[in-house]
Amino acid sequence: MNSCWVLVTLLVAHADAAPRWKAGVATAVITPETKVWLAGYGSKRVPDGKLHDLWMKALALEDPAGRRAVLVTSDFQGVPKEMSDRVFARLTKELKLERDQVMITFSHNHCGPRLGLDLVDYYPVEAEQVKLVDEYTAAMETRMVATIAKAFANLAPAKLHTGQGRATFAVNRRNNPEAKVPELMAKGELKGPVDHTVPILTVTGKDGKRLAILFGYACHPTTLSFTKWCGDYPGFAQLAIEKNHPGAAAMFVNTCGGDQNPLPRRSVELCEKYGNMLATAVEDALKGPLAELAPSLQTAFAYVELPYEKVLTRHELQAAAKEGNAIKKRWAERLTAKLDAGETFAPSYPYPLHAFALGDTLIIGMGAETVVDYALRFKAKYGRGTWVCGYADDMISYIPSRRVWAEGGYEGGPNLFEYGRPALRWTGDVEERIAAEVDKLVKAVKMKRPAKSTP
Repeated sequence: MNSCWVLVTLLVAHADAAPRWKAGVATAVITPETKVWLAGYGSKRVPDGKLHDLWMKALALEDPAGRRAVLVTSDFQGVPKEMSDRVFARLTKELKLERDQVMITFSHNHCGPRLGLDLVDYYPVEAEQVKLVDEYTAAMETRMVATIAKAFANLAPAKLHTGQGRATFAVNRRNNPEAKVPELMAKGELKGPVDHTVPILTVTGKDGKRLAILFGYACHPTTLSFTKWCGDYPGFAQLAIEKNHPGAAAMFVNTCGGDQNPLPRRSVELCEKYGNMLATAVEDALKGPLAELAPSLQTAFAYVELPYEKVLTRHELQAAAKEGNAIKKRWAERLTAKLDAGETFAPSYPYPLHAFALGDTLIIGMGAETVVDYALRFKAKYGRGTWVCGYADDMISYIPSRRVWAEGGYEGGPNLFEYGRPALRWTGDVEERIAAEVDKLVKAVKMKRPAKSTP
């Protein structure tokens, strides 16, 4: 036998035998079939049709040592703690998955459905709607567990690659009045921090076909404010990517878009335009170069307590109920009823944080509406290839940086009542508390990480 042929055969056999990832993907439609109201915008919005379906998607991973993790993406506006906690408990019981192995993300889509107690005081209390929301939430818990189980059942040998693209439609809404954005944009005079990075992670099966394309962007999905089901710009982006890559699941994560808006907005044409811009950024990134990730997985999780500036008293709640703000009135009356029932309010809130190390790519997961400063800070510290994902596990409130807290305004001022918290504002040190805990998690996964990924 020709010695060159023997060598090639041995190399191929060695490559086939080399340790590699296992990955599994599963998807499920989550478009409501009942009249559950649309979430967000502080009002009652009854659905009257859809532009396209809403989705939940799960990417399960396993490394050669048998370490597992799963990332869930969804077109939900926000997943409340009560719902995600029940999902985590079921996953521990049914799939033996611990808290550090599961990250549940939601796009923060404002053309998606209500869930449980998320933003509960935004909406008038109507018995039929409460019943529909409870039923839909319970169904989604079961569907999420089933989708994750299916993703793990689909585990098969795979390769993972990462890269980056760029999209520029997000605008810092704190520094640029919406009405003036077209003029400022034309003059090149937009202000404020942004993160226009589009990180991507591809999952390719043994046959060379792409199974999943995970991508992120830092921007509110608030292009639209009507009453039809739709995934907003992330929904259009996922549809475009899946059209270009038949058989692959496009999965979107909102990185740190708490203070970022798609501007200008308020039309389906603009929404589809932004979705296509994001899809184009993904396609550009796919053209390479992409870095292959070494098959090693490490995960870490922790809660950090975020203190409230001041927990409100019964007298303060009763006064707030008379201020003429409908949301604040419902909030104050609901919390007063809790006090009447003998409950007490904690002085802080448990804030969820994740670190996933996939080869030498670091993914940081953060609860709720993180502002862009967090992404910029952590990427500067841990490397530009770091993913910093907000909107994970729990739709708590806006999470301001120290800068945003000092400036005040909608994201940093006394507005926690909108999210049902028993206070109006966080303390000014929440950024440093979060950063200190993130550093511990990163060190935990880095200490266990192997050699660098294959170039």
